[in-house]
Amino acid sequence: MKVLKIIIQIALLYAFAWLGGQIQQWLHLAIPGSIIGLLLLFVLLLCRVVPVSWIEAGSTTILFYLPLFFVPATVGVINHLDLFAGKGLLLVAIVIASTIITIIAAGHASQWLAILTERRRGTNETIDRVEQMQAELEEESGIRMTSQIAQDERTMHNDKQQAASASSHTKDASQAKLYRKKGTQL
Repeated sequence: MKVLKIIIQIALLYAFAWLGGQIQQWLHLAIPGSIIGLLLLFVLLLCRVVPVSWIEAGSTTILFYLPLFFVPATVGVINHLDLFAGKGLLLVAIVIASTIITIIAAGHASQWLAILTERRRGTNETIDRVEQMQAELEEESGIRMTSQIAQDERTMHNDKQQAASASSHTKDASQAKLYRKKGTQL
């Protein structure tokens, strides 16, 4: 089942390369059709028209065997050694220069991406900190409200006790008046 999935995904990748070739022939472009197909696939992946899961296993398999795809190119170079004869030092200089340029470009690109990611992460961390502070304030104000409610309840309880005490004093006083009128003592 997994092999069939890989075969279907490689066929889908090939379909994009074929479609790119057709677009190249139809529009008479100087760009190779495989590159046009690759760009088309890239755009569709960015727009999420084609999910990554549709090509993931197939592309991983192709990348695993990628070194084997360079064998024909190497054999082709060996067949045309006369083109490179006498230019060995120039080729070495070109290889060294292109390697240095690639390292510098890759270094700058990775630094730029790291800065961009850090800014994005910093923004997210700032938002997280603000949300955390809001939650702490809500919790703190909730505690304050709870303590305020408890204090209000104590005040109401004290008021009830005072009212009860006052009513009991009033009751005692009225009973005392009643007994005095009757001429009896408490």
